[in-house]
Amino acid sequence: MTVGERLREAAAALGPGASTGRLDVELLMAHALGTSRTGLLLRHMRDEAPAGFEQLFARRRAGEPVAYIMGRTEFWGLDLAVSPAVLIPRADSETLVEAARAAFAGRAPPRRVLDCGTGSGALLLAALTLFPGAEGLGIDRSDEALAVAQANAGRTGLAARARFALADWDAPGWDEGFGTFDLVLANPPYVEDDAELEAVVRDHEPPGALFAGPEGLDAYRVLVPQLPRLLAPEGVALVEIGSRQDGAVSAIAAAAGLSARLHRDLAGRPRALEMRDSGNISLGKGPSDH
Repeated sequence: MTVGERLREAAAALGPGASTGRLDVELLMAHALGTSRTGLLLRHMRDEAPAGFEQLFARRRAGEPVAYIMGRTEFWGLDLAVSPAVLIPRADSETLVEAARAAFAGRAPPRRVLDCGTGSGALLLAALTLFPGAEGLGIDRSDEALAVAQANAGRTGLAARARFALADWDAPGWDEGFGTFDLVLANPPYVEDDAELEAVVRDHEPPGALFAGPEGLDAYRVLVPQLPRLLAPEGVALVEIGSRQDGAVSAIAAAAGLSARLHRDLAGRPRALEMRDSGNISLGKGPSDH
């Protein structure tokens, strides 16, 4: 059977419930062949299907995410390692990086960056790529996640500018000695405890990186009020939110003395809030919802 024939058969076997079925099997086939997806489509469709694909496909058919099967994913153009210890970075989270670019346009770029709940290190490493003069700190409460982030700093050539620390913003004194930061990034847990998730997410990704109480707001209620002491003068915090949480999280920010500006993802959904000290509200440029 050729590669093209096996891809058609495998995609059909995943069924219509797999919204990315064709993409998934193409990525796994490329991985089995040791090539890129583009290389697969351009040069290998008539080759004989490799035997190594079958084990990979069996894992995907059992519900395992492609990124975990391959042990890697792409974010902001960076090739990142992932494992079940970390949330798989989503393209939607690149909204925070684009918002950081806009927030510092026309003024001095950030020198110090903090990533709260760094996981794979995706947001921190993307920010350090965007701002080559910056140094960054990623914190997480999971040793296993920090090991993945540290490895990713090495594989992206950013180890000299990124460091990582075991810390939990729920614990008193967690940020002692950290100082302040020009840019704070966070993609905290924000899924409601009883939310219905796709099995590929619910059964495989770390629950501690997903769920945040009955309203999905528990992490914001703890972290956001602590942001003012983490922000340097004229500093900016960018926090990912769920698609229906902008009002509630903006209210939490306002109570902490922070202004909040909404950023939407490419699909037009609320995705991130840009927060600043309310006294620096004039530093933000552009519409309040973009």
